[in-house]
Amino acid sequence: MAGVVTTELFIDGGWRSASTASTEPVINPANGEHLAAMGVADDADVDAAVRAARAALDDGPWSTLSGFDRRRLLIRFAGEVRAAAQTIGEINTDDVGMPLLFTVGQAAYVADYIEYFAGWADKLAGEAPVMPQTSTLDYTIRHPVGVVAAVVPWNIPVFISAAKLAPALAAGCTVVLKPSELAPLAPLELARCAERAELPAGVVNVVTGLAGTGRALVTHPDVDMITFTGGTDLGARIGSEAAAAHKRFTLELGGKSANIVFADADLDAAANGVCQGFLVNTGQQCTAGSRVLVQRPVYDALIEKVVEYSALYTLGNPRHDGTLVGPLISEAHLERVLGFVDEAASAGRVVLGGERLGGDLADGYFVSPTVVADADLTSRLCTEEIFGPVIAVVPFDQPADAVRIANDTRFGLVAGVWSENIHTAHWTARRLEAGTVWINTYLGVHPSSPFGGHGASGVGREGGLESVRGFTEITNVMAEIKRPR
Repeated sequence: MAGVVTTELFIDGGWRSASTASTEPVINPANGEHLAAMGVADDADVDAAVRAARAALDDGPWSTLSGFDRRRLLIRFAGEVRAAAQTIGEINTDDVGMPLLFTVGQAAYVADYIEYFAGWADKLAGEAPVMPQTSTLDYTIRHPVGVVAAVVPWNIPVFISAAKLAPALAAGCTVVLKPSELAPLAPLELARCAERAELPAGVVNVVTGLAGTGRALVTHPDVDMITFTGGTDLGARIGSEAAAAHKRFTLELGGKSANIVFADADLDAAANGVCQGFLVNTGQQCTAGSRVLVQRPVYDALIEKVVEYSALYTLGNPRHDGTLVGPLISEAHLERVLGFVDEAASAGRVVLGGERLGGDLADGYFVSPTVVADADLTSRLCTEEIFGPVIAVVPFDQPADAVRIANDTRFGLVAGVWSENIHTAHWTARRLEAGTVWINTYLGVHPSSPFGGHGASGVGREGGLESVRGFTEITNVMAEIKRPR
């Protein structure tokens, strides 16, 4: 990889090379070209980052700042992100393959997200519970949980990094962020924004590396809390180890979400929503609506419209204007998704797609949008997370049937409901076992809304006041007040 830049680590307010000479290639999934060589942090690097975070929390200026001061710094941080939105978006597009149309806008949204949580920094008040004895004063104090290890995946690295950084910093915590080895470049750019915003040294640290780096971070004895987004199996192991070490943790894991279309739905809106649910970010998101349940009277019509709307989602070079669907993240992931596609014919009726793309896109990891009708509910297509542009379409008769099918999964992250009947929509939403239910819309995520899942989709919430409170501990103070003499 001669001539390729090697990334550095951001520790204690400065940039430094990893202690080892080991690197990993960072590949552009659109064309297979090397973008950079990622420095691999070892245990000593991780220890340095955690110690820097601990010093900033306990002894540095961060420990003495009021919530008002943190708010001002976070607003400055947001301003730097907004000013760098174009740069962050371009890096994110090359790193992940998400079209530039989305990544630049997402970076600007991340700035809004940070500003939202900045507003909570000076509002994290305790409470004064009412005591049965008038001679007792009782009150609570909220304080930061401590040093936070934030482990983020490759699919939406900028947004997910901010979703962890912003509430943790607002609560007064310090953070060591570990991006995925498949997409480390854009999170490193966030660290540059934090540096330009003059956040105190050690408040935000970024270490890049492989599984060993992540393990060294989450098992470090001076880490007080772990916030992880990623695969369900790895998340379960992290949660188990965190609990054994008495560490707080939140887990945002996988999904196998249902998009339910009733016969009275606006079929054009529903079809477009279905396409958003499996084509945005090439289906590489935990919120993908990979199971589409359609009431039988409109079953064929909805499938026809999904095929029609899919053609409007231009697939190609993510740097080009008008591209809405990019490549998958890697060759290995492409092969995994193609494995599901290869099984599609035996799991149902393939009505669209089902192949790797060649021609000008042959060097990248592109697969055509794939729609499988009459899908077998027991097939892998309907039970496992695909993380690609593939949907299984299944008919249902009654609303109760849709709820039963939708809930027949170990996951419970999100769901969509499409109906013009308010009673049908809300009756269904109340019975779905999902952390978020969208009605006549899909993929809306706002900083004020709590986001997280039921079951194997995770533990805890990101977004809203609940997210900030999740990065705090509560101390209860009780005092006996004697009558003056």
